[in-house]
Amino acid sequence: MAGEGKAKRRVLIVVENLPVPLDRRVWLEATTLAAAGYEVSVICPTGRGWDAAHEVIDGIHIYRYPAPAEAHSGAIAYAREYLWSLMQWFRLARRVRRERGFDVIHGCNPPDLVFLLALWYRWRGVRYLFDHHDVCPELFEAKFGRRGLLYRVMRLWERMTFACATVSIATNESFREIAIRRGRMAPEDVFVVRSAPKVEKFEIRPPDPALRRGAGTVLGYVGVIGQQEGMDLLVEAARHLIFDMGRRDVHFLIVGFGPELPNVQADVAAKGLAAHFTFTGPLYGDDLLRALNSCDIGVSPDPKNAMNDISTMNKVMEYMTLEKPVVQFDLKEGRASAGDAALYARANDPADFAARIAELMDAPERAAEMGRRGRARVMERLSWAHSVPHLLAAYDRIFARMGR
Repeated sequence: MAGEGKAKRRVLIVVENLPVPLDRRVWLEATTLAAAGYEVSVICPTGRGWDAAHEVIDGIHIYRYPAPAEAHSGAIAYAREYLWSLMQWFRLARRVRRERGFDVIHGCNPPDLVFLLALWYRWRGVRYLFDHHDVCPELFEAKFGRRGLLYRVMRLWERMTFACATVSIATNESFREIAIRRGRMAPEDVFVVRSAPKVEKFEIRPPDPALRRGAGTVLGYVGVIGQQEGMDLLVEAARHLIFDMGRRDVHFLIVGFGPELPNVQADVAAKGLAAHFTFTGPLYGDDLLRALNSCDIGVSPDPKNAMNDISTMNKVMEYMTLEKPVVQFDLKEGRASAGDAALYARANDPADFAARIAELMDAPERAAEMGRRGRARVMERLSWAHSVPHLLAAYDRIFARMGR
């Protein structure tokens, strides 16, 4: 346990794109560290009902700042968002330093800018642990379909982030490879800490008939509804399935929020699919479990591109934990996560995506067996319990590098 017979280990986690405890990965990391004896503080934005400027949950001190307007396009909008966040990080870090102290800054991207805060405190003996959530250069390319000057800026920020980090944690082996190859980090300083659900909280429960809307098959989607999530491909796959293939006894349950939600809803209406879609908005806790348990198949329409191909999708892990077979496009890390618990459509082909859905609809016993294999896969190798030792090893490594 950290702190037994020695100075208490103190950690400051900084996250920009979601409030805590809503950010599941960050909250699991924070509570895991606290359970291991660390003193944990978090700096994050407000939002989604988590609006207290300071509160203590499960012994973790959370310091929040007013969320900036989220940028979706344009260099000026992103500069405004990130500059505001940087100012708030420095302001709140001074407060945390005064009230609780910290030995390690644990920075979560995006954006790849927390290294600036870490540099400021480095001369005070604080070290930086980089938590690599997203590959930001590839994320930029996926959102805007180009590279150019801003892409090169993203690559520069990424390089500086790795250069400032004493230890890095990656969400999968592809990210670990980037840390070593592009980030030039020593392999012994890079740890894979997979994003995964805490299975005790993902209980298999009976479906809710009201959410199923009388459909024979319910397709579920949970996650962000943004530019790069492939919702346009999912809507087109639904149109092909329902109108071209005549599979009308289906309903799509869409759980989540994001900047593209109004556009997706308009696309659904324009294609005459409104009766086959329910948009619930964001759901949490028991409400989320009720929705996911009411689905027969989990869909992950993230298109194949440089970012998605090497990213682990949280929704796929959640579907598998609840014994839902998965349909997704053929992505490298998608296969690494789901294995034979999913069917894989040709890259970015909505008609083939619809065909894979129909394939599972026509073989319920096979679908059920895939669901069981998926849950077993999570329980045996992919759940958060399997990530805990790697997270604690990363922290042992950084404190060892600090001589503690």
